[in-house]
Amino acid sequence: MFWARKRLTLSLHDSFFLNFIDDRSNRNTPKPKEPDPMKTDTQLEPVFLQTVSVAVAQLKQQLQRDYEQAYPDLREIIHLVLDEEEANAWELSLFPHLLLPDLVEAHITNLNLHPVETKHDDAFAPHGFNGIETRQSAFALCG
Repeated sequence: MFWARKRLTLSLHDSFFLNFIDDRSNRNTPKPKEPDPMKTDTQLEPVFLQTVSVAVAQLKQQLQRDYEQAYPDLREIIHLVLDEEEANAWELSLFPHLLLPDLVEAHITNLNLHPVETKHDDAFAPHGFNGIETRQSAFALCG
């Protein structure tokens, strides 16, 4: 068996090209990252936080006015309560403007004061906003 013992010999030229081909085939090219559906767009986060901050500041001013009208002698205490509860609302949620009125009301109640009725019609949907008659079933609305 002469053909089985014969060694394969490569010239310098052949080995260069084989190494070049091997080097290219063994490269680990990183795969493009697929977008993670759970991550938010980082460009929108500053806009969102700025919008929420403005909403909290406006709400805080409205609450300050309402409570100062009810308790004019307690202006400084009301200001401290609003600051403290704003900090608590930011710690609890990314939507602190939704929690702030209730947190302030609870704090005012703990001070043995009566919560103030806030009347800001622009903050809520107008009465009768839901134009669907309640006599209809949900199935009738879907079909």
